Amino acid sequence: MRWPYLIPIGVLALIGAVLALGLRNGDPTRVPSPLINKPAPAFSVTRVFKPKQHFSRATLKGHVSVLNVWASWCVSCKDEHPVLLALADRNLVPVYGLDYKDTRAAARQWLQSRGDPYTAVGFDPDGSVGLNFGVYGVPETYVIDARGIIRRKFIGPLTPHKLNHTLIPLIERLKAQQGQTG
Repeated sequence: MRWPYLIPIGVLALIGAVLALGLRNGDPTRVPSPLINKPAPAFSVTRVFKPKQHFSRATLKGHVSVLNVWASWCVSCKDEHPVLLALADRNLVPVYGLDYKDTRAAARQWLQSRGDPYTAVGFDPDGSVGLNFGVYGVPETYVIDARGIIRRKFIGPLTPHKLNHTLIPLIERLKAQQGQTG
């Protein structure tokens, strides 16, 4: 009569094995995005520093670019910021920002005090543009090719390792393809 107790133990062991396998093989920073290899969503927002000018999907076309979604209230964005400054210093591609669910004044102050790595920064106070990009939380970074196609999404802060071993090689490959195709 001891076998009825073995059924719940076996079920729990099976669930534990499935969870352990998923954690071992999964990378939480690589959540699949349905937008990979698809055009960036249409959007048009005002800019943080120049509110009479717009930042839109058209801004991202014609060159390989990086779009970083961030906010002044984001703790991880503070950790990531030196990496973005280093990327901008390399002058490989335009680095654009999208200020997510923030205030214009806070974003301006944050960039003025820490340095501004962005070619332009769009202002997304209600998060609607971020939602269309599938933002789970900030920071998130997208690599967009010259045709406006999203080629990679990074969830969480960029690190020097991600920058040097994943992001920059991808940018260089996309730029080489752009040169080959026109």
